[in-house]
Amino acid sequence: MQLDHLIQTITLAALPVLFAITLHEAAHGYVARHFGDMTAYQQGRISLNPMRHIDPVGTVLLPLLTLLFGGILFGWAKPVPVNFSALRRPKQDMLWVALAGPASNLFMALGWALLYKMAWMFPGNYFAEPLLGMAEWGIKINVVLMVLNLLPLPPLDGGRIAVSLLPYRQAYQLSKIEPYGMFILIFLAVTPVLGWVLLPLVQMMYKLLSMLFGI
Repeated sequence: MQLDHLIQTITLAALPVLFAITLHEAAHGYVARHFGDMTAYQQGRISLNPMRHIDPVGTVLLPLLTLLFGGILFGWAKPVPVNFSALRRPKQDMLWVALAGPASNLFMALGWALLYKMAWMFPGNYFAEPLLGMAEWGIKINVVLMVLNLLPLPPLDGGRIAVSLLPYRQAYQLSKIEPYGMFILIFLAVTPVLGWVLLPLVQMMYKLLSMLFGI
C-alpha cells in the first residue's frame, strides 16, 4: 500500500476504530455493573475515553499490519475486567455481559450505515466524500468486530455466551479453553482459516445492511 493511501486510510478509519473499541468495552463494564459486578466501574473502565481501552499491540499494531498486508481486519482492545462470580446470577448474567459488546458493534454498524445513506443522498456536499469513506470503515470495522467476537471461543464474547447457555458440564469443559483462546485465535488469524470462517458471516451482514438502508 502506498504511503499516501495508507495515511488516507488511517485518517478515515481512526475515528470508527476508536468508537468501536471504546463503546464495545464500556458496554461490557456498564452491563456488568447493572448485574452487580463493580470491578470495571472501580477501575475507571466504564469510560468513553479511548485511551483507557487501547492495547498497543491489539488496537494499533495488528490493525496497521492488516491494512498494510491485506486480509481480515484483525485486532482487539484491552479487555474490561469482569468478575463473573460477583454477578447476581453468574452463569445467567454472563450472557448479557458478553452480548453487550457485540450488540454495541451492531448498533454502531447501523449508525454508520445510516450516515453513509445520508452522505450518499447529498453528493455535492463538501463533506460527502470523506463521510462516505469514514462510514464505509465504520460499517466494516463494527461488522468484523461483532462477527469475530461472536465466535464460540473463550475468552471471546461468543465463548462466554456459549458457557452461559450450555449445561454445566459442557460449559465447564469449554471454559477450560480460555487460557489458550487468544493463542488459538492468533494462529487462526495468520492462516486462511479465520477468513474462511468470518467472510461468509461478514458478507451476510453487509447484505442485511444493504437491504435495510438501500446502500
